[in-house]
Amino acid sequence: MKLTAREILDRLVGFPTVSRDSNLALIDWVEEYLDGFGVTAHRTWNADGDKAGLFANVGPEVEGGIILSGHTDVVPVDGQKWASDPFTVIERDGKLFGRGTVDMKGFDALALSAVPLALERGVKRPLQIALSYDEEVGCTGAPPMIEDMTRILPRGAAAIIGEPSMMKAVTGHKGGVGFLVTVRGFEVHSSLMHTGVNAIMEAAKLIEWANEQNEANRAREPGPLTALFEPPWTTVHVGQISGGTAHNITAGECHFGLSFRCVPSEDPEEWRAAFEMKVAEVEAQMRAVRPEARIEVERYFDVPPLRPEEDGRAEAIARRITGDNGRHVVSYGTEAGQFQAAGYSAVVCGPGDIAQAHQPDEYITVEQFRRGEDFVSRVVDHLCA
Repeated sequence: MKLTAREILDRLVGFPTVSRDSNLALIDWVEEYLDGFGVTAHRTWNADGDKAGLFANVGPEVEGGIILSGHTDVVPVDGQKWASDPFTVIERDGKLFGRGTVDMKGFDALALSAVPLALERGVKRPLQIALSYDEEVGCTGAPPMIEDMTRILPRGAAAIIGEPSMMKAVTGHKGGVGFLVTVRGFEVHSSLMHTGVNAIMEAAKLIEWANEQNEANRAREPGPLTALFEPPWTTVHVGQISGGTAHNITAGECHFGLSFRCVPSEDPEEWRAAFEMKVAEVEAQMRAVRPEARIEVERYFDVPPLRPEEDGRAEAIARRITGDNGRHVVSYGTEAGQFQAAGYSAVVCGPGDIAQAHQPDEYITVEQFRRGEDFVSRVVDHLCA
């Protein structure tokens, strides 16, 4: 049964696909919806089998199509004060409220609403749908899905990732790499702290290194591309830390996360190597006191930057449809960098304002949603030409 974009949005928001939980109920519904139009959906499963990405080819099995890509997971609502049920779309004051309305089930709904349009209008090149999982916890679900797409579907000419950009063509964003760090010290009474290894105080050396890198990066003169970003430098961030058992005991363990948001002109692997060098230095100091002390570093996300393309196909399509000729970059990461890394021309272009993402009473304006409807309709027209 053909549904409007708004009706599809209502259905998608109704599935509470917080990243910590399964998204399979939503994926089941989307697969059934596509099957109603004779469109075959393919799944890419996670290791535990409780989440899946979904992709499909709508129209002829030929190369040169356009991918409309979004993620199905949303951030939690825990501790947020909402004026209405976050998993029910409520319209008031020209806004559509609900978790994921802007980030980014709004675009998912628009992409799915384009499926019957593509079939009715008889596209000459395919519309391809790609819906990932676990974007909100490090963009970990898209790479295996993209790999499957390259094997199963005809090669698309352009990937449009519909993160909220106010329908502007975003051609560059920062990359990111994140680490979970566990510092394992040695507990002694704090009066004899020199005979033990305080994991928290050793972790503080790594966090202070992050502060030093931020100051050095801030002081550096940015290049032409880097100057477009806010802020125009690579940032190093620690947002959570835990450890220790009592104030009068040197901490036996300390846990924290450390991440880099790298401007496209810099290689995240070089930052990884610099961090690991500092880790080795601090660990050597710890082991000189207690040989069993150590630092464990686990990479938990790795998002490549989106680099502006010379004569990029995706950018040209987005600009032609939206009429936007400005130069836009963003400091957050998206799956666009992962599509680009896999050889696709990629651009970020979607309805809504990123400032509303992750907020209590998250919303997308009705005006932006309607602009999104016009956008996907014109994508279909482009595929018919």
